[in-house]
Amino acid sequence: MEYHRLPHSSLEVSKICLGTMTFGEQNSEAEAHSQLDLAIERGVNFIDTAEMYPVPTDTEHTRTHRKLYWQLAQKIRQAR
Repeated sequence: MEYHRLPHSSLEVSKICLGTMTFGEQNSEAEAHSQLDLAIERGVNFIDTAEMYPVPTDTEHTRTHRKLYWQLAQKIRQAR
């Protein structure tokens, strides 16, 4: 994986970003975990978690996203 260093920072982000706009609505939780696992295995550390792309937000959609993001954060933490 190739990375870009963020200006004025020591942070490096992958050139490839995983978009999560389909998580919680168009993808099952199992599919979301599979995609996250593969991305992390391949070195992706840039994940777009904006919630406004696919549909207007609703309470259940937001709750599902937050749960998946928490699980993602735990996976990334364990991978380090």
